[in-house]
Amino acid sequence: MDAHGIEPGEVVSASKKLGRAEAAELAKQAAKVIVAKGKSVQQLGGGKAGSEVVDAMLGPTGNLRAPALRVGKTLLVGFDEDAYREHLL
Repeated sequence: MDAHGIEPGEVVSASKKLGRAEAAELAKQAAKVIVAKGKSVQQLGGGKAGSEVVDAMLGPTGNLRAPALRVGKTLLVGFDEDAYREHLL
């Protein structure tokens, strides 16, 4: 992000664990949720986020996958270079 002059509005330390309730709240605020798990990328609807969306956002420990970025009304969870390029640049 530094290379492209993008400044985050808020940074939350990785030591602060965000669980199911926090993931559900983030999903409710988003119009679109994009979740990357390995090479798999899912685009899910936000708003009234059901358990499918929240389950996809959580890692094996039950915490929100990292990194997680909110770009406008889009929530990017996990890392996928193409998704980041599309929504950040």
